[in-house]
Amino acid sequence: MPAPTIGFIYPDHAAEDDYPRAEALLDARLPVAHIYGTDLHAVPELLDLGSPAKLRDGAARLATHRPDAVVWACTSGSFVYGPDGAREQVRGLAEAAGVPASSTSFAFVAAARALGIRRVAVAASYPADVAGLFADFLADAGITVAAFASAGIETAAEVGTLTPEQVLALAQANDHPEAEALLIPDTAMHTLEVLPRLEAALGKPVLTANQVTIWEGLRLAGAPRIVPALGALFAERPAYVGN
Repeated sequence: MPAPTIGFIYPDHAAEDDYPRAEALLDARLPVAHIYGTDLHAVPELLDLGSPAKLRDGAARLATHRPDAVVWACTSGSFVYGPDGAREQVRGLAEAAGVPASSTSFAFVAAARALGIRRVAVAASYPADVAGLFADFLADAGITVAAFASAGIETAAEVGTLTPEQVLALAQANDHPEAEALLIPDTAMHTLEVLPRLEAALGKPVLTANQVTIWEGLRLAGAPRIVPALGALFAERPAYVGN
C-alpha cells in the first residue's frame, strides 16, 4: 500500500515546521499549503482567515499533491465559527478538495473520543474571549472542561516563538487533577518536539493542535500510525467513536 498523502492548509507562518518533523517519523507525505490573513487572535480576523474563499485557495494549492485527505490546520479559525459553522466550513473544504476534510477543532474532539477522554483541562495561548469559544466548542461535543486558562497572546507569530521550556511551563501551570488530558489548542505553537516531556511531566495524555491535526488527516485517509514519540494519541490504535 503506497504511503498516504495528507494535505494541510496552514495560516501564515509560525510552527509549520512541525509537519516535516512528523513526516520524518511517519510513512506518509504531509504537504503544507499556506494561506494568509491578519496575524491576530481576534474574532473578525479569524472569521476572515477561515473563509470559504481562502480555504478554496488552500485546496487548490494542494491539488498538485493529489492528497487522500485535507485538514484545515487552524484551531481558532475553525471553532470561531461555532459547531454548525465549523461543520459547514469542513463540508465546503471537502467539496473544494474532492477528498475527505476536517479541521483542527474537530480533530481535538475526534482525538479525545478515540482515547475515551471526557474531562479535560485547556491551556490556550489565545486571549480569553477567543479561548472561551474553544471551551464552548468542546462542551457542545460533550467534553467537560475541568479547567481553562488563557495566556492572552495576541498574535500567532508570537506564539511561534515560545520555547519548549515555555510550552512545558504553560502545560504544568494549567493542568487539573480531575482532567483526563490536557489540551493545547494552537497550531502556531511548536509542540511535537516536547510532547514526550509534556506527558511525562503531567502523567496523562497531552493533545496539541499540530499533533491532533496530523492524526486526524491520517484517520480520514484510513492510515493510522503508531509512533509513540508523537504522544499517547499515536501510541496505540484507539477505536474512533464517530459523531
